[in-house]
Amino acid sequence: MYPVRIEGGRIVLREFEERDLEASMTVVGDPDVTVFLSFDTRTREEQAERLAADIARAKTEPRPDYYLAIADRQADELIGFIRIGLGGHRSGELGYAIRKDRWRQGYAVEAAQLMLGFGFEALALHRIQAACGPDNLASQALLHRLGFECEGRMRDHVFTNGGWRDSLLYATLHRPA
Repeated sequence: MYPVRIEGGRIVLREFEERDLEASMTVVGDPDVTVFLSFDTRTREEQAERLAADIARAKTEPRPDYYLAIADRQADELIGFIRIGLGGHRSGELGYAIRKDRWRQGYAVEAAQLMLGFGFEALALHRIQAACGPDNLASQALLHRLGFECEGRMRDHVFTNGGWRDSLLYATLHRPA
């Protein structure tokens, strides 16, 4: 399914575009943001390569994931990203990040709600999981707010910022009305 565009009240989830490079650096180039992510802070050159690969991957069939820009609806400027990586047995893994100057304003909640709706309805997923670091209290609170349950701790789950980090595994299941 390409292209994907999901509109919310204040944001839109849309495919990445080449013009998103500079704005994406406010997320992936900021060590205050990437300390919570599963990868190290990226240089502009690294991100340019990654963005080109992400744009190309979105056009493959079958699509391995739905990695979308979170854009301010009025300005259409990237303020973050959100992803559902597709797994077996109608499952997916949710990931997200918002640039620092937009933290604590509800953008991650709105983006995750939109993506969960897309995952459960359009993609017919049954289970969506998410992993976050034990120190990422904001993400843990967000996942609880969205109805995710903590299923456990994965020891030395990711190698980032020069060391191994545990992750807490959360999941939610589709519960049709």
